[in-house]
Order: sequence, then structure tokens, then C-alpha cells
Amino acid sequence: MNLEQMGQAARDAAYVLADSSTQVKNQALLVMADALEAAAERILAANQQDLNAARESGISDAMLDRLMLNPERLAAIASDVRNVVSLPDPVGSELDSRMLENGMRLSRRRVPLGVIGVIYEARPNVTIDIAALCLKTGNASILRGGRETFHTNQELVKVIQQALTASQLPESAVQYISEPGREWVSGLLKLDQYVDMIIPRGGANLHKLCKEQATIPVIIGGYGIGHIFVDDSADVLRAIEVIDNAKTQRPSVCNTIDTLLVHDAIAASILPLLSERMASKKVELVADADALALLSSGPAKVRAAVEGDFDTEWLGLTLGVKLVPDVNAALAHLRRHNASHSDAILTNSMASAERFINGAPSAAVYVNASTRFTDGAQFGLGAEVAVSTQKLHARGPMGLEELTSYKWIGQADYLIRS
Repeated sequence: MNLEQMGQAARDAAYVLADSSTQVKNQALLVMADALEAAAERILAANQQDLNAARESGISDAMLDRLMLNPERLAAIASDVRNVVSLPDPVGSELDSRMLENGMRLSRRRVPLGVIGVIYEARPNVTIDIAALCLKTGNASILRGGRETFHTNQELVKVIQQALTASQLPESAVQYISEPGREWVSGLLKLDQYVDMIIPRGGANLHKLCKEQATIPVIIGGYGIGHIFVDDSADVLRAIEVIDNAKTQRPSVCNTIDTLLVHDAIAASILPLLSERMASKKVELVADADALALLSSGPAKVRAAVEGDFDTEWLGLTLGVKLVPDVNAALAHLRRHNASHSDAILTNSMASAERFINGAPSAAVYVNASTRFTDGAQFGLGAEVAVSTQKLHARGPMGLEELTSYKWIGQADYLIRS
């Protein structure tokens, strides 16, 4: 394996993709979806190898859930690919245009970014999501998954490349770094001659590595402490349902909540209900001193919060709980504890809702809704390549438009500048 050669091949493939019609790209995606279903037995067998190795290594239940494929999940992945086919192709569309006084028509047209490098951990569905979105937008991609998904990703990339070949597109439009060493990640981060953007999908350490070592623009996303603030005007019974969904519907993913902030005026009424519900879902509560006093007699497992607990992305069945006096104190907590991904307020006060919307530093903010909706498919974007938590270029779920740039186009009648 040679990164320089991979980069050159990806750049050449990106030129071909940029000149490919929407019809050609869509046909390749349909072939990919069919091929995934046809290779299901082989893919699931490879995934079982990865699961067995992960269990032997003592990997956490949350990471096992991220790693696991089953027939239903694989069918959903194929369905997501077909959904991308149905979405409008942003490439070639005009953002705006105007006629200048000198007679030139000036416009901005969407174009592919070029070559995208994506580094991710134990989620094999990401391999397909990225390949599908990049293909639709005319971008080549170089992928590097975690060692936990080695066998699964090998099979998935085979399927993708076979679909590309069958569709008369370059196999090198989607390439995979299968070598395990960290030096390959460092090499990709410095492949600026060929790669136009790096997207890391993983924990804080991966994002830190990419920011420190990359000589290529990096989209930071997928990591952030998720919060729900329950205002004193909230409907307590309905609030419990939203909290439950945001914590337990799929606790291993990045849009679940890590911390629950409760207005102290309703703490005595809501915390006993919370304890009962979290006990039934086997969620451990990690509480500040005020919340601990109200939770200790409840059925849920609870312990006192220590330094760093409210800065922890749990990715499992643990929930921090803290009492605050008002919405301003809740927002201050968010700003101190890396609220950059998805955060929500449960309230019947329009003033509190607007204050929270304006003050929360998050990429996605919800009023009376679960944070679990931060997802490309849920937003109607199709599959997503990442959830960006930075403020430049793209923010929130990155769908098709976020994988494009634009170029200025001037059209005239042999015009010269005087």
C-alpha cells in the first residue's frame, strides 16, 4: 500500500466523477445497494469475526452496539443508499446569479470538493454512508476505519468497488486504508497534495490528533456533551418520555444525552419519576450534591458526581444529573461543558425557549423534542457523512450540499476590462 499512489488515483478518479452525469452516479448507487443485499451473508459473516474479536478484547457494550451489523441493519443501509438516489444532485446547481453593469452574467455554481479523507471508528455503516454521499456529489474518498471493523470494512469496500466497476466508474473513487498502524493515519493527514478535506468521526482523542497533525482542512464533528434542560414550566410526565428516548433509544451514539439539567423548582416532582424510569432501563445516574439528595432514596443506581463527570460523553447507560436555578444557569453549564452537538430544552415558556435557542452553542438545538433527531436521514438529507460541530463551512448533519463547494462563473460577449 502506497499513500502517494492512493492519493494520485483518488485525484484522477475525482476528475472523472466531477464530469459524470447524475444519471450515471445514481445508477452506480442502485448497483451498490443491490450488491450489498446480494453479499449480505458474506458481510454479516465478516462482521461476526469482528464482533468475536471485539468481545475477546473486552470492548464495551456501547462499542459493540456500534460495531454490530444484522440483517435488519444491513437492509436499512441498502435502503439509505437508494434514498440518496432520490435526493436532488446539488452539483451543477446555481446558488445565485446577477447581471453586472458591464454586461457580464456572474453566477456561483456548486462543484464537488474533490478528494475527501474520512477517519472513523467502530461503525461499519459509515463506510457505506460516506461512499454513497461522496459518489452522489462527485467526490472521491479515501477511508480509514477502526481496527475493530477490519473484516467488515474489507467486505463492504469490495462491494463498493465492484459496483463502481460494473457502472464503468473508476474503482479508485473509493479506497480503503487497511493497514493497522497509526502512521497511516498520520500520512493521510498530511496528503494535502491530493486530499481536499479530512472528516474524523470518533472521540475527542481522534479529533485532537487530526487538528494537531493535519495539513489539510479538518471538519470537526460527532463529539460533544449532549444536554437536556427541564424548565420549571415543563410538563413533567411528558418530559420523562423525551428524556428516556434521548438517553436509552440508542445509548451508544453521539446524539444521545449525557447530562440532564433540572430547574430546582420542579426537582422534587420530576427526580423520583426519573429514578423509576432510569431504573427500569438500567441507567446509572451521576448526580451533583443537590440532585443526589433527592435521588438517593429512589430505585435507580446513583453515585455522587466527581471532577470530569459532566465533561464525559458516556456513550452508554450513564446519565449525569444536575440542578440549576434558571435557564441562564443551564446555558452557562452548556458553555462550560462542551455543548457543541445536540442540546434541548423542555418548556412551556416561549421566553425560555427563545433564550435557550439563542444562547445554546450547539449545532442542533431542540425545543420539546429528543436530541436523537440529529441525523441526516431524520433531517431529510439522506445519509450523513458526519455531524459537524464547528462553525465554518458546514454545521450539523453533513448531507449532499455540505460535500460541495462552488466556483464563480462569468459569461459575456468577448468582454474586456477597460
